[in-house]
Amino acid sequence: MKLFKLIVILILLVSTSCKSVQESSIMKQILKIFLISLLSLFFFYCSTPEVKKEKPKSNTIKVEKYPDFNTYWYSGKAEITSYKLSQVRYGEIYEGTAVNIFVTEEFLPEKQVKANHQNEKNIPILKLNSTKKFTTGIYPYSLMTSTFSPIDINKKTLKISFSSQEWCGNTFAQLNNKTDYQIHFYSYFETNSDRKITLKKDILENELWNQLRISPENIPVGELQIIPSFEYLSLHHKKFQSYKAEASLVKNGDFLVYTINYPSLKRKLSIQLKKDFPFTIESWNEEISSRGKSLITKAKKIKTIQSAYWSKNGVSDLEERKALGL
Repeated sequence: MKLFKLIVILILLVSTSCKSVQESSIMKQILKIFLISLLSLFFFYCSTPEVKKEKPKSNTIKVEKYPDFNTYWYSGKAEITSYKLSQVRYGEIYEGTAVNIFVTEEFLPEKQVKANHQNEKNIPILKLNSTKKFTTGIYPYSLMTSTFSPIDINKKTLKISFSSQEWCGNTFAQLNNKTDYQIHFYSYFETNSDRKITLKKDILENELWNQLRISPENIPVGELQIIPSFEYLSLHHKKFQSYKAEASLVKNGDFLVYTINYPSLKRKLSIQLKKDFPFTIESWNEEISSRGKSLITKAKKIKTIQSAYWSKNGVSDLEERKALGL
């Protein structure tokens, strides 16, 4: 329509500017040619359909949040679950306790630490602090693994740290998600001494625990390359690398069972969780070869509570700890 109005205005201007009949005749011929050209362009413009560009298809998995996701995970509380633990170590099985603490946080992608303040660059994450305590003979073990995974499961875990304390000494390992996975490892053993490791970004066993809580239906299955848990690699002096694994997810009544089998390591991990949101982890088994024997570490749930535990450090707060059976 704008082009049509422009043509009309040009006609009026030309017709009023002619001073003689001769000029008028010449201008009419010029105007005729001009108008034919403009009208052709006008009809072509109006009749040509608009070509719509197709949006590029995304390669990412679209995960719809569950209706109660925000209510559960952003209530200002952490989920704490205690477990009765039977832990394999030194070719025998020792009794102890395990605790899994899941909590959402805002994470700084560059510094790779928890953010103190809200910022648009922060990454929402689900953090798992997994702890174990057991005693081998005369001396105790204390293990802790922290895994920081984006709520967006299409993004890789940002950080993992593992530490082991026992009377022989300390072991510590930390992964940071950079261009590659950058791992710093420290230990008192000569055969497992301090080193820096660079790995490509294969699947991390530690991050799969968080993904089971966010979206189990999108958990990877089949033949995979997986970097085993930092606890297993550190305690058993295994090389930090990915290993060929076979993973499966099956329904078993009211539960889902996720299993990872590492043939070359002679190790199989099975995690049992509720099949409905919030997919609480009820138990797990880890079958390994220890000093020539096939033994199984087992953990079975005692109690799950929700608590803002970081603000409950007084003597009067011991009741919640008792509720967890610890």
